[in-house]
Amino acid sequence: MIASNGVRFQHSFVVVVAWIVVCSCQLANADAWALKMFSETHHDFGTVGRNAKTEHAFVIENCFEEDIHIASVRSSCGCTTPVATKTTLKSWEKGEILAQFNTRSFIGTKSAMITVVIDRPYYAEVQLTVGGTIRSDIVVEPGEIKFGETEVGTPKSMDLKISYAGRKEWRIVDVRGNSDALEVRLDSPTRQGSTTTYVMHITLKDSNPIGDFLDEMIVVTNESDDKENQFTLPVTAKIRPPITVTPELLSLGDIHSGEPRQQKVIVKSKKPFSITAVQCEDERFQFTVPSGEKTVHVLPFSFKGELNSGEQPLSVRQRLTILTSSGDEVEATITARLVQ
Repeated sequence: MIASNGVRFQHSFVVVVAWIVVCSCQLANADAWALKMFSETHHDFGTVGRNAKTEHAFVIENCFEEDIHIASVRSSCGCTTPVATKTTLKSWEKGEILAQFNTRSFIGTKSAMITVVIDRPYYAEVQLTVGGTIRSDIVVEPGEIKFGETEVGTPKSMDLKISYAGRKEWRIVDVRGNSDALEVRLDSPTRQGSTTTYVMHITLKDSNPIGDFLDEMIVVTNESDDKENQFTLPVTAKIRPPITVTPELLSLGDIHSGEPRQQKVIVKSKKPFSITAVQCEDERFQFTVPSGEKTVHVLPFSFKGELNSGEQPLSVRQRLTILTSSGDEVEATITARLVQ
C-alpha cells in the first residue's frame, strides 16, 4: 500500500541480523535441565532510536513436576535491565525474563549477558544474551508502538513522532512490516533548524487473531550506509476475545488420593451471556454450570482422583472448553498432582 507521501508499506521485510557471538562453552556450562525450559537464549534488537521502548521477553516454561524458583536475574551491562515477571513457577506454568534495552542513557552498539539464577528445586544458572545499536541522532516519541488491550475485531490507531538531527536531505523512504496486521501512513516531513520530523499514523487492523501481538516495523531511510539506513520499531498489543476466563491456567497443587478439591474460574464479557456447556475429557472434573444471562459468571468445579496403594504421584493436566450463548467459546487449563 502507498502512504500519503509515496512511502510504500511492504508485506515482507528484511531484518538485519547481527547476532551476538556467544562462546559455546558458556551454553555448555548451563545446566541442561534448566536450559530446557527456555525456547531461546539470545535476541538481537537491531538498530533502534533514542528513547525507543525496546524490550524482549525470554519465555520460561516449567516442564517439570517440582516448583521452580528464580532467585535472581542480573546483567553484565547497564545497557540492559532484566526483570523476572514471576519468581515461582508451578508445573507447566510460564513466566518471562524481560530484557529492557536502555535507549535513554546509552548510545552505540551494546551487548549484555543476562544470568538467570535458579535455586529450587536445584541450583542452576542460565545465560541469555541480547544486543543492538542505539542511534543518538534519531529520537522516537512515544518510545513504543503499544496498543494495549483491544477486543478482537476492533481496529485501534496511534501516532508516533520520529525526529532526526543532522543532514537536511535525510528522509524516510520506506516502512516495512506485516501489512496483514498493520496499516501505516506518514505525513510529509517538517524541518526546524537541523531537525527533520515525521508523524507516523499506525493502525492495528480488525482482522488480527486473539492473543498477544508481537511484531516490529523497519523504517528505511535514504542514508547510503546499508548498516545505518534502517532502524526497528517494536509493536505490541493484547487482542482479547469478547469473552474471557480467569485464570487461563489454574494450578490445584498437590491433591491427596481420594480427597476432593473444589475451585472456580471466572467467565466474563461486556455483554450479558449464558454458559451453555463445559467440555472436559477427564471425568474426574465435575462442573456446576450457572444459569441465566450475566456479564460475569462464577463457574465452580471439583476434582477427585485416586491412586492405587504404593503408586507414584501422578501429574494431571486438563484443558476445558466453555461454550456460551453468544457462540463464542473460551479455554482454560487446569493442572494438579495426585499424591498418596
